[in-house]
Amino acid sequence: MSTIDMKPLLNRLLDKVADLGAEADIIANQDRAFSLKADKGELGEYKVTSSQQLGIRLIKDGRVGIAYSESLDEAALDAMLQDALDASRFAKLDGDQAIRVAHSQLTTDGAEIHQPDTTPVEEKIALALRLESDMLALPDVTGAPYNSLFEGESRLWLANSQGTFCQHGEFSVGCHTSALIERDGRQSMHYQGQYARRFDELDSRTLIEQVYAVADGLLMGEAIPSGRYSALFSLNCLASLFGCFQSALSGKWAQQGINPWRDKLGQSVASHWLTLESRIHMPGGMRIKGFDGEGAPTQDLLLIGEGELKTLLHNSATAHHFGVASNGAAARSARSTLDVAPRHLVFGTGPHTEAEVKAGEYLELVKLDGLHSGADAVSGDFSFGASGFLCRDGERVQPVRGITVAGNFYRLLGELEAVGNRLHHDDGKGFYAPLIRFGGLSIAGK
Repeated sequence: MSTIDMKPLLNRLLDKVADLGAEADIIANQDRAFSLKADKGELGEYKVTSSQQLGIRLIKDGRVGIAYSESLDEAALDAMLQDALDASRFAKLDGDQAIRVAHSQLTTDGAEIHQPDTTPVEEKIALALRLESDMLALPDVTGAPYNSLFEGESRLWLANSQGTFCQHGEFSVGCHTSALIERDGRQSMHYQGQYARRFDELDSRTLIEQVYAVADGLLMGEAIPSGRYSALFSLNCLASLFGCFQSALSGKWAQQGINPWRDKLGQSVASHWLTLESRIHMPGGMRIKGFDGEGAPTQDLLLIGEGELKTLLHNSATAHHFGVASNGAAARSARSTLDVAPRHLVFGTGPHTEAEVKAGEYLELVKLDGLHSGADAVSGDFSFGASGFLCRDGERVQPVRGITVAGNFYRLLGELEAVGNRLHHDDGKGFYAPLIRFGGLSIAGK
């Protein structure tokens, strides 16, 4: 991906910011994406796209203005700067926000996350077509409507009025497929993907087997009797569920007074078996980055230790508000305001073997529907549709569909029945956890 020399451009903009008696941080990014979609044995899409954005967070007289431009010519950037200045004049006074990260010079552009791609396009096309054809060749598969290969390369630059200049570059590739199975007047469908840093790390055969196994396994599923059940979530489901309530770790939500854990630091918020970290680096992880959205070094953070809330995620503004140190969790894109986010979320392993986690009867949940519409991040209450398997001693004994799973997420964290001693990751390679068996889930079935 061709790039321009961003440093002189950003420095010129920062000089203009100084002339206005203001300070700022500026984020610029360039992205290239390539995607292929298979449809009825042919390519339904062959798309190459590229984009660039430059965004500014300007602070003048304690007021913040945000603006961005998709053009890097002088007139467009001058207009962006004026938009940010005008926005700051109408913003409320915010004494917590300032440009505090000084002289940071960090670069993450190593081979682990940014490897040159030399794969012939013919191999990529063959994989996209194979995802569909191999799926359709399996018993009772009548459709495979979603099949694609996608890849993206991105570069990001961050500079500020305090002499900070950071750079990040990465490349990623992925694919996904689906299976629609029809048998005896019933239908079942499942969809799943894979992500990696290199094309040769994609394993289409395993992906097809996983998607087919879930769709086929659930085909004859029925609702089970209503009641309270122990449950295991697949890693993808657990990642999605946790994502609905991740704001409990947000210093920004605490600053706004809506974080249910805002007064829980140093207190128990979960079972003593539960430990949660934000880690900069995980082997093969997809969230590796050496600096945060303000240019501060990212850090490994112990968020929950043996059930006790150790820290919230902070940027410089939330840290200033609470009188604590920022911990490298700032998040901002060229278009957005200042927020917080973790890197890789990693749950600690526990004292139980996986056979012990799966002992007795439990519900294995592999599909969740309507998560965000059915979840209240403040109260912790959730209710959503689900599918999975009733299991006994690690064996699936009955497919389950047409149930509603309800509970309270914050109580659920205290109702751990067992935590496994092996770590697994979700498809996106940003969420890591052992098998965790939860108790007390309310199931509405038949």
